[in-house]
Amino acid sequence: MEKQQQPGEKKITGGEEEEEEEVISSVRYRGWKSMPYVIGNETFEKLGTIGTTANLLVYLTTVYHLPSVRAATLLNFFSGTTNLAPLLGAFLSDTFLGRYTTIAAASLASCLGMLVLTLTAAIPSLHPPPCTASSSSSSCQGPTHGQLAALLAAFAFLVVGAGGIRPCNLAFGADQFDPRTDSGRRGIASFFNWYYFTFTVAMMLSATLIIYLQSNVSWAIGLAVPAALMAISCALFFMGTRLYVRVRPEGSPFTSFARVIVAAVRKRRVPAPASADDLFDPPHQSKLVAKIAYTDQFRCLDKAAVVTPESRSSPWRLCTVQQVEEVKCLARIIPVWSAGIVYFIVVTQLGTFVVLQALQMDRRLTRWWAFEVPAGSMVVFNMMAMTVWIPVYDRVVVPALRRVTGKEGGISQLQRIGVGLVLSVATMVVAAAVEQRRRRLGAVGVKMSFLWLVPQQVAAGMSEAFAAIGQTELYYRQFPENMRSVAGALFFLAFALANYASGFMVAAVHRTTGWLAQDLNHARLDLFYLTVAAIAAANVCYFLLCARWYRFKNTTIADHVELPDYHHHQPGTANTIASKV
Repeated sequence: MEKQQQPGEKKITGGEEEEEEEVISSVRYRGWKSMPYVIGNETFEKLGTIGTTANLLVYLTTVYHLPSVRAATLLNFFSGTTNLAPLLGAFLSDTFLGRYTTIAAASLASCLGMLVLTLTAAIPSLHPPPCTASSSSSSCQGPTHGQLAALLAAFAFLVVGAGGIRPCNLAFGADQFDPRTDSGRRGIASFFNWYYFTFTVAMMLSATLIIYLQSNVSWAIGLAVPAALMAISCALFFMGTRLYVRVRPEGSPFTSFARVIVAAVRKRRVPAPASADDLFDPPHQSKLVAKIAYTDQFRCLDKAAVVTPESRSSPWRLCTVQQVEEVKCLARIIPVWSAGIVYFIVVTQLGTFVVLQALQMDRRLTRWWAFEVPAGSMVVFNMMAMTVWIPVYDRVVVPALRRVTGKEGGISQLQRIGVGLVLSVATMVVAAAVEQRRRRLGAVGVKMSFLWLVPQQVAAGMSEAFAAIGQTELYYRQFPENMRSVAGALFFLAFALANYASGFMVAAVHRTTGWLAQDLNHARLDLFYLTVAAIAAANVCYFLLCARWYRFKNTTIADHVELPDYHHHQPGTANTIASKV
């Protein structure tokens, strides 16, 4: 087929293409050599961020003397905003800044936010005076407008940091591996496992050591430690600058998506093409985005690539097959993503009520030891299960499965998500059985050991190790390369929507059934858990339908050459690449 140039498209001559290919071939992906800086940066960043935010409700009520309802409302708004901000950060990264610049700026913003929050605890004039022994909690002096402004400024910097780091750090780490080689593709899959491993370790340390410092030593020290860890994270990130592969942005993918939708709607009455060969499919020139093979799903979108006499004059009337297939990638992922939202609703319920269960149980490790495990530390058992399982899965299970299935990851991302969803059903059934026994013993005044809660927590951790990691890897691999930061933001958007939906679900169940009474001994939490288990089972069936219908992205590997802005001691390489983009 004769080469057709898209309206407004920049034409590259053959000589320019040859020179560009020569420059690209000199680029080296450092892979695991750059991982100490990437994973080190992410580990310390998570320690700093989680250590700062995990105990904020206590900080707002005990130091700032905010009423509990007002403090909870403020934190809910803060949490929701930090989960929605990655959408904007992903757009800026994929469109204008690139992942390296976005992470660098966001890391500095997070560090500044933690520093300001530390100062609110360390400087007496930045927080209300302590309550006197004779005053009640309701008569304690609240924050002034200036003190509240300092607090909100810290929150604002933290939101900016989350908006840039969350959608980009996974994709940036995966960018360091060459996707054209088997070792590079295996490295990407392994990186996702180790990324989540560092997340669970950070959660464990934050839920134990840092919260202990904040609660038992001082808030100034307890907040200064996460700020120092975030500073170390920034230092590690910048130390590895010369090793990083930096993929430059190609422009807004959303504009291309909008053009496909508009063009398809405008030509909705145009007869469907008899063959894909009749669609507008010029030679693929992008070195950032792999050529995606044509698929026959969502054929209504194909009309955007149908050539008509009036369509050649405007990119809003004629799109390429590549542009149409990129939209199809997003359309295919949405049903799977929606199953992920329901999954997070399920696991959120367990995380919410297990603390209340533990409060009414015997939390001593043994009958002869008076020390009680804090009810809020039950989440540590989830993390311990993940911390142990992820390295075993990555180093033992995956190689064994790879020999059997021949797949790089042992099993596909959809299969991994499916295993996690099935485990979520088992988790809720076990939780219901344990709660039924706890309630029966509690009715006669016998406190059940909290260790009975450990199996359900371990099952929840295993479920997350499969489902959550499977989702992040699926989104990364199946989104177009110019939208990988958006893929990272999609995970956090699902979590944010699940949090909101969980709140509505609990309120609705409490209002209509009375199962969630204040005293769990007079409630029916077991029935609530069984209801959630039924929802999880229905979600598994829905996911199986989505997985059966789903079609993985098929790219032309030979055409896929990542074009990074790569900085090494190679004279002229980086400048030449930059000048060609």
